[in-house]
Amino acid sequence: MDRLSSAPAIADCPASADRCRTESVKTRSRLLHLLQQTSAFVRGSPLPLGATVRRGGVNFAIFSKCASAVTLLIFRPEEDKPLLELPLDPQHHKTGDVWHCFLSGLDPGMHYGYRMAGPGAAPSAVLLDPFGKAVGGHSRWGSARNRPLRSVIVDDQFPWGPDQPLGIPLADSILYELHVRGFTRDPSSRVTHPGTFLGLVEKIPYLQSLGVTAVELLPVAEFDETEMRRCNPATGEPLVDYWGYNPLSFFAPKAAYASEPAPLQAVGEFKEMVHQFHAAGIEVVLDVVFNHTGEGDAQGPTLCWRGIDDRTYYLRDPTTSGYLNYSGCGNTVNCNHPVVRWLILDALRYWVTEMHVDGFRFDLASILGRGRDGSVLANPPLLERIAADPILAGVKLIAEAWDAAGLYQVGSFPAWGRWAEWNGRFRDDLRRFVKGDPGMVPALATRLAGSADLYQDSGREPFHSINFITCHDGFTLADLVSYNVKHNESNAEENRDGATDNFSWNCGVEGDTEDPAVLALRHRQTRNLAALLLLAHGTPMLLAGDEMGRSQTGNNNAYCQDNSTTWLDWRLAESRAGLLRFFQNLIAFRRRHTILRSTSFRPGAQGSRIAMEWHGVDLHAPDWSPESRLLALHLFESPATPCTDQIYLIANAHWEPHDCAIPVLAGRRWHRFLDTSLDAPDDVAESDEAAPPLPPDGSYRVGPRSVVVLVAGSCGRNAH
Repeated sequence: MDRLSSAPAIADCPASADRCRTESVKTRSRLLHLLQQTSAFVRGSPLPLGATVRRGGVNFAIFSKCASAVTLLIFRPEEDKPLLELPLDPQHHKTGDVWHCFLSGLDPGMHYGYRMAGPGAAPSAVLLDPFGKAVGGHSRWGSARNRPLRSVIVDDQFPWGPDQPLGIPLADSILYELHVRGFTRDPSSRVTHPGTFLGLVEKIPYLQSLGVTAVELLPVAEFDETEMRRCNPATGEPLVDYWGYNPLSFFAPKAAYASEPAPLQAVGEFKEMVHQFHAAGIEVVLDVVFNHTGEGDAQGPTLCWRGIDDRTYYLRDPTTSGYLNYSGCGNTVNCNHPVVRWLILDALRYWVTEMHVDGFRFDLASILGRGRDGSVLANPPLLERIAADPILAGVKLIAEAWDAAGLYQVGSFPAWGRWAEWNGRFRDDLRRFVKGDPGMVPALATRLAGSADLYQDSGREPFHSINFITCHDGFTLADLVSYNVKHNESNAEENRDGATDNFSWNCGVEGDTEDPAVLALRHRQTRNLAALLLLAHGTPMLLAGDEMGRSQTGNNNAYCQDNSTTWLDWRLAESRAGLLRFFQNLIAFRRRHTILRSTSFRPGAQGSRIAMEWHGVDLHAPDWSPESRLLALHLFESPATPCTDQIYLIANAHWEPHDCAIPVLAGRRWHRFLDTSLDAPDDVAESDEAAPPLPPDGSYRVGPRSVVVLVAGSCGRNAH
């Protein structure tokens, strides 16, 4: 379709012109009549869903099974009153349950929405498009939403060049979980665009120096951080939905994460961010929320799905008709309804094909396996479709394998050999071992070896275990060794929120202290946890700022804190330089040694040529008793040769030192790469070659509560 010859293109009308801002009802009616008479408003196509830019205009298509009438509204970006209201004729603009039309003369950047009439509908509400690629009306972070939310027409063109997802094997990956805003919002970040996608781009050199292979971004899909109505009881500061786990769109990147307050800016800057990360060899993984939406419970706002087709998009109690709440957030998405599966799969494909992301972490992923009555399905169609989808074949799929209703599927998530999982068992077992709980040595061995008890029988491999000690949800690493209990009073929930079983230990004093002995023990415990995480088989994930000792002052549920509690203070990179160096060298060590990255549980399989031998204080005598708190692991390539790359790890959670026997190597010597009982810079070597050799007496004294790593490199690398 050509643009209207008798009127300016809709997006060409200057926003500042009086005639565009004050256009009368009469003029609008005349324009609608003109559109109809000149065939600028025609039937269009039912596919694809959403607003699709085509030659000469835009095709609109939206599903609603229950709507008896649908009106498309077109807005100029700076106006709340619609420029056009276009009722769709069900005899002409409807195919099955999809309403559609084509409108000439529209350009990207114009806003639009729908009004629906029908059972349970809110006829006056202007609804977002579930397939919309951008959302306008709330583009500045933290400002009260004084303009209605509207979907925005997007043209997906971007000069990607040869860019493609990097395809780094999961076994070789080191994930780094961060919050887009919090990573650079603090003035100490010294970036040009703090708290934005472009702010992350400015920190790429830091991430490269740290050595991580992927950033895992907390939700970047549009959400309304201002919906919360609570204040910090101590300061009166308004609290916000900081994390963003209440999506208003499954497609649209958050406009407030752009350097300029414009929805299309966010789309372009997100793509630029991914492009720059890929150029630096770093993947981008998104934390996605498909289990619930920001519309909340029955008292929540009607913004999109609820007003379009409530019974299709949400699970409802068949007796009370109330919203089923397996998410803990007021509603649960009806994920295995065919139409909702279509929506979720289209969203995933969009982020991969148009935004070039490399993977997804699925929030409360167990909900994606519930049926249309809320029951747990043995073979959930949605999870199966995602796992088998050809577009997503090379994409990382990571499940948070539980939900808020008590369903816990770590190790039993329906996987088809495809899904990786956040391994909550790894987190808990490692925390308990390091703090000195009895009986944890067998569990430590299982976790260090890749958690075969959880993943082997389901056809998965060690790298399907996403190993972590900390994440956004819980204590930071510094707080894990500084607090026995949570301190969430500033969340205005009387400290009732957040996990109570943290397996943390304050090392003798709760919170801040100047006691040098307590501080030294905390530093050692921090390094112990980091070492065991990064030396275990599986895929490690770090929480941003742990490498600098970032604290949230004991808050283990900082979802509503947009302040120094959650912002990364970049001055820590200097004041905690020794800890940062420890992480950098440890990550580099993991990346150098393939024997730390087993790719199969099956003997003889490719990638399984890694031998593990367990020891205790004495060789070949591991102590599995409840009283034991020490374990040693000898890693080497199998079959062993005179030049085999070898690592010997000793983890001592006892408060006493132990003299441990170590294997004698023919013609070679062990070198001490790491000993957390030593002060920096002796705690970790800069490289294998720089690691000091040990005397050939076959023993090593392991300090109390410490981890030791010895290395005997392959021929030509630290072999003598």
